Amino acid sequence: QLQLVESGGGLVQPGGSLRLSCAASGFSLDSYAIGWFRQAPGKEREGVSCISSRGAYTNYEASVKGRFTISRDNAKKSVYLQMNSLKPEDTAVYYCAAGILPEYDCSDDVSTPFDYWGQGTQVTVSS
Repeated sequence: QLQLVESGGGLVQPGGSLRLSCAASGFSLDSYAIGWFRQAPGKEREGVSCISSRGAYTNYEASVKGRFTISRDNAKKSVYLQMNSLKPEDTAVYYCAAGILPEYDCSDDVSTPFDYWGQGTQVTVSS
């Protein structure tokens, strides 16, 4: 079965850290750019970060720049989102998505026609 599986979410105090993982099952991630998205209760899904297929290009939304770091290990078919200095407003379900884009491009635009989406992992930042 071809799918993406997110993991690493949980409950963390403000200022804490979490590392999310997005693992591919049934296919190789080598040709896919990956985007991370999140959706808070009552809000629309929004882009967080993205990374090109070989990791040469990354992008971050303003609200997470300097706090989140995206990386990938194609040999392990995985992409990671290191989240530091977490804030209560980071609370959301986090999703990853995979799509084929030019080698030095990626997208964290929800309107992009990604090929695969994960099921999401809950991140809760609360004291």
